Amino acid sequence: MLMPKRIKYRKHHRGNRKGKATRANKLDFGEFGLQAAEPAWISARQIEAGRVAISKFLKKSGKLWLRIFPDKPVTKKPAETRMGKGKGNPEFWVAVVKPGRMIFELEGLTHEDSTEALRRAASKMPCKTHIIKREEMDYESY
Repeated sequence: MLMPKRIKYRKHHRGNRKGKATRANKLDFGEFGLQAAEPAWISARQIEAGRVAISKFLKKSGKLWLRIFPDKPVTKKPAETRMGKGKGNPEFWVAVVKPGRMIFELEGLTHEDSTEALRRAASKMPCKTHIIKREEMDYESY
């Protein structure tokens, strides 16, 4: 499971997910990419599930890049606990994803294979996504 080795503070504020992604919103490595279409918190388990789905479909051909990393801790209070008594303990890690952010990138596959691999990963994601091809990428739209 992905998580940071060490962090400065154990607990984070929730933050906001307003606006569009200004970084990692273009295809930088591969020919095809999975791009987020709406804001979301993507957990480390969901990232791993998407990565495994693509890796099983690739069967040691092509190359895969992960463009997000879960570096935000999410806390939870135990069930049936009264209000107060501070913030809960960190339970899992999430990556904050804004619209336009590339989640995965692929290279070295045919158009049909890469769209199928990314479609399988998209089904594991908690947000709507688009499959982007390098030729279709309109860099002026951002």
